[in-house]
Amino acid sequence: MTRVAVVGGGIGGLAVALFLGRRGHAVTVLERDEYRPGRDLDADFFDWGRPGVPQAVQPHGLLAPVRTVLRAETPDVYEAMLRMGAGERNELDWFAERPPARPGDEDLVTVQTRRIVLEAALHDAVHREPTVDVRLGEPAEGLVVDRHGGAPGDVPRVTGVRSRSGRHDADLVLDAGGRRSPVPGWLSAAGCRDAVVENHRIGIAYFCRWYRLPPDGPGNPGRVKAGSVAAFAVGGVFPSDNGTFAVFLTVSTADPTRGALPDPEVFERVARTFPAVAAWLDLCPEAISGVLAMGGLDNRWTGLSDAAGPVVTGLVGVGDAVTHTNPTMGQGVALALWAAQWVAGHAPAAADDPAAFAAGYHRWAGRTLRPWFDIQVAMDRANEAELRNPERWLPRQPTAAAREKAALSACSWDDPVVMRARARIRHLVQPADQAYGTEEVRARVACWLAEHPDFTPGFDGPAREEWESAVRRTGPTLRDRPQ
Repeated sequence: MTRVAVVGGGIGGLAVALFLGRRGHAVTVLERDEYRPGRDLDADFFDWGRPGVPQAVQPHGLLAPVRTVLRAETPDVYEAMLRMGAGERNELDWFAERPPARPGDEDLVTVQTRRIVLEAALHDAVHREPTVDVRLGEPAEGLVVDRHGGAPGDVPRVTGVRSRSGRHDADLVLDAGGRRSPVPGWLSAAGCRDAVVENHRIGIAYFCRWYRLPPDGPGNPGRVKAGSVAAFAVGGVFPSDNGTFAVFLTVSTADPTRGALPDPEVFERVARTFPAVAAWLDLCPEAISGVLAMGGLDNRWTGLSDAAGPVVTGLVGVGDAVTHTNPTMGQGVALALWAAQWVAGHAPAAADDPAAFAAGYHRWAGRTLRPWFDIQVAMDRANEAELRNPERWLPRQPTAAAREKAALSACSWDDPVVMRARARIRHLVQPADQAYGTEEVRARVACWLAEHPDFTPGFDGPAREEWESAVRRTGPTLRDRPQ
């Protein structure tokens, strides 16, 4: 049995504690927030003040690895999510008739739910686990560090955590403290080499508003795409649990109209200029929130290993404490659960050979997590450049590369082979160059282009004039539920 202390009780911290506890390890979770969700999902979601977790109220579409890991490690948690109203949507359900199945198709599933459903299910399970001690309202206050831990080169070893109740000795400490974790600072103060931090600021702002469908109406608008794109903005819908859905808008932080979007009437008028959103709002839903904004975004990688090897043993990070990415790809929860699963599966080595455990984890993270971080950074840089480029707002002749790229997306809605490739990218199975780079996919796209010789890349979202008119104009909007 390995003794484990977890700094932070968010999704990553709770998941790794539960996975470890189910394997018989003794786990103590130290979490600063004293609130335990699960009594009332709406109250938990909208009223739980969490200034350090701004993404908690933003829409989520949980990617395939979330479902796969939970079903493998804690199937009861996943079943509880379904009972609480989470839904499943296979990407190939877009087609009226499901194409012939191929291996892996069954896993290309988005779990449609608010984040709070997963958090409530994890809390319920982890509080029932006899080998896990969850201490809500008791944050970690520092590390216990042995400067001569016996590792090669006298690399310091973390041997426990301190909190107000005292010292918690551990064979392994896990940093699940999120993107603002104090752990790297504690390590520096203890004389360890600095963590390797890479930060990329992103000039993109997100706005969302939550709605609930009428109980006696349709549950969705039918075969409608989830999003629409303008030259300068993206608008779309996240279907969620219990008849709820979120409408979102994404713009450049430099957009001069950004300051008007937090106004609910402006937000809704602008959102309706996107066909994907209008189809959902035409179902006459009830607005159940104001406009929730999230900016100041970055992609941040924190490595506890440098060119000389691990900067410390006895401690590794999971979740946003390692790789924090903005919501463009929605990969944060998936990467956190991958890390939790790896740690739980290798935990005995943390006590037997802490240096080998730390080195092994950092190698794994570099192979498995880092590529998706790099892809996110590249995607965000490209998106930011496009959204803030006024020249893109004007009609122009597309390049051959732009036409080919747009054809991949357009073809996917007609061709299941291309849609499957697109889904494998979305669900972190393969990067785009591999998924789209097969002879079969290239042939399908070439055939589609031959059948559509006049295809020209375009935008199904509003032109700039329509957007700005919607920002300025006054008009009717959905009647809000009294708040």
